[in-house]
Amino acid sequence: MAGYEPDILENGLKVIFCGLNPGLSTESSGHSFSTPSNRFWNVLHLAGFTDVRLEPSDERRLLVYGCGLTTAVRRPTRRASEITAAEFRDARAGLEGRICNLAPRAIAFLGKRALAEMLQVNDTTWGRQPLDFGSVPAWVLPNPSGLNRGFSLDALVRAYTTCRLAIEG
Repeated sequence: MAGYEPDILENGLKVIFCGLNPGLSTESSGHSFSTPSNRFWNVLHLAGFTDVRLEPSDERRLLVYGCGLTTAVRRPTRRASEITAAEFRDARAGLEGRICNLAPRAIAFLGKRALAEMLQVNDTTWGRQPLDFGSVPAWVLPNPSGLNRGFSLDALVRAYTTCRLAIEG
C-alpha cells in the first residue's frame, strides 16, 4: 500500500482505536476512514475526543489528542466480510504485542467481529469488556462505517462519549 501507514501510534496514549482492516479506499487515498460516508471523524469530534473535526488527511493529529489508530488485520479489502476468522485469530498475537508495548489506557475495537474472532467467542457485548486485551481495558464500539446504518449518529456519539468519559476517569 503506497503511502498508507496502518499504525498511528505512540506510547502512553489514552486510547487506540482498532479498525477491522484497511478498506480499498484507505489504500487508494493513503488515509484511514477516508470514505465520505464514514462517520469516524465526525463522531470523534462530537464525542469530545477532538476539539475540532479532523479530516482523514489530518489523521496524524490524533496523537495530539492522545488517540491512536491501528487495524486488527493488515490486508485491505473492499468489504470487511472478506476477512476470515482465521485471519483475525492469526492477527491476535501481533496486535496484543503492540498494545502491551505501547501501554495505552484502553483499546477500542470498532465493531464486534475482530475481538469476537480473536477470542473465539460467539459474540461480545457493546462497551467495556469483562477482560482486558493486551493488558489494557478493552472496549467494543459500533463501527462508524457508512455501511453500518444500524446505529444513528446520536447512538454512535453516545457510545464513544461513554468510552471517553470512562477512559478520562
